[in-house]
Amino acid sequence: MFEKFFSQRIKNTPSSFIREILKVTQKPEIISFAGGLPNPISFPQEELKVSMNRIATKYGDKIYQYSTTMGLDSLREYIVERYKKIWNMNIDIDNVIITTGSQQALDLIGKVFVNEGDKVMVEKPSYLGLLQTFCMYRADFIQTKLNDDGLDIEELKKVLKEQKPKVAYLIPNFQNPTGLTYTKENRKLVFEAIKDEDMILIQDDPYGELRFEEGERIPYIGLNESEKNIYLGSFSKIVTPGMRLGYIIANKEIIKMLETAKQASDLHSNIFGQYLISDYLYNNDLDKHIEKIKKLYKTQAGAMISAMEEYFPKNIKFTHPKGGMFSWVTIPEDKAVLDLFDKAIAKKVAFVPGHPFYVNPKKVNTLRLNYTNADCDTIKEGIKRLAQALDEI
Repeated sequence: MFEKFFSQRIKNTPSSFIREILKVTQKPEIISFAGGLPNPISFPQEELKVSMNRIATKYGDKIYQYSTTMGLDSLREYIVERYKKIWNMNIDIDNVIITTGSQQALDLIGKVFVNEGDKVMVEKPSYLGLLQTFCMYRADFIQTKLNDDGLDIEELKKVLKEQKPKVAYLIPNFQNPTGLTYTKENRKLVFEAIKDEDMILIQDDPYGELRFEEGERIPYIGLNESEKNIYLGSFSKIVTPGMRLGYIIANKEIIKMLETAKQASDLHSNIFGQYLISDYLYNNDLDKHIEKIKKLYKTQAGAMISAMEEYFPKNIKFTHPKGGMFSWVTIPEDKAVLDLFDKAIAKKVAFVPGHPFYVNPKKVNTLRLNYTNADCDTIKEGIKRLAQALDEI
C-alpha cells in the first residue's frame, strides 16, 4: 500500500539481522551468543546512583534542559585529557563531539562524507552496523580481506590503486565480528599504503580498552600523522550502554560539519546522561573499573575457547581473541551456516550467522559468538549444544 511513498534509500537498506535474531533469543530457555551485550554485572550501578544524586543537587534544572550540540564541555575535556595521557594525541576540546552512541557517529559521518555511489572500503568481514548505515547513503562498498595480523596489504594496495575509495572504515582493536587485532607492524604497513591517498580513514575503537591478555596498547594507524583520520570511541563497553554516549575525534573542520549534521539529526545527545557519565568519570577510577571488566571477560573468553576446544569437531576453526567481546568461527566450506543456525535454535542456542558482516554475501561458512553476556557454566552448556548441532549438518 505504501511502497510508492518510501524512499529508495530505505528500500535498499536491510533491517538489522542481529535485531531480528534477538527477538528469537528473548525466550529464557535460549542460550544466546548472538548479541554484543556487555555483561550487566560490569555496570557500576552503585557509583552511578551516587552520581545521579550529586548531579541533581549540583546542577538542578540544567540536567533536564536543552543543551549544546557539541556536548558537555566537562565530558569532552575528560576525553581530551585521556587521549593525551594514553596516546599523546594532539587535540583539544574543539576536536571532540559527543554522539548518541557510536552508531550515530557512523550515521553523521555518512551524512557528511558519503554521496550516492561513493566508494567506501571496509574489512572483510566488517561491522554490520556500518554496512547498514552507509547502505542508507547508497555507498559502493569495497571489501578488503582481513588476515590474522590485520588487513591484507597486497589486496589493500590493489584496492587503493584500482578503486580509489573516498572513505575507509577499520576496526583495528578486537574487531567486530572476528575479535582479531591488527599488529603494530600491520598498522605501519597500512599507513604506508594509505598516507598519500586522498581518502578519509575512520578508526572505530569501542573495544580497545578491553585487552585482557598480556600485551601493550598498540597505537592507532597514522596517529598524529594525518589530518584525515577520524577516531570513534564509546562509553557503552566500559561504563554503560544504556546512556547511548559515544564520541568522534577529528580535525576541527570535519567536526564543524559533523556538528551541522547533528543539529539536523537530534540537536544534542542526552544531556542527563552526559552529566551523569561526566560526574562518574571525574569521581571514580575508570582504569580500576576497566580492570574488573577485563578480568571478567578474560574468564568468559577462556571458558568459551576451552569449551570449543573440548566439544567442537576438529575441522572447525575459531579465533582466540586477546580482548573485546567476540570469537569468529569458520565451518567447512561445504556446510551452510544457516542450516547450522536452524539446528542450533532447535537445541535452544543462538549465534549470529556471518552473512550480515559481508557485502553481497553468497555462500557463507562463518559465524560470530559473543562470550560476555553469559556465565562460564552457561557458556560451556551453550557450546556443547552448538557442537551437537555441528554434528548434524
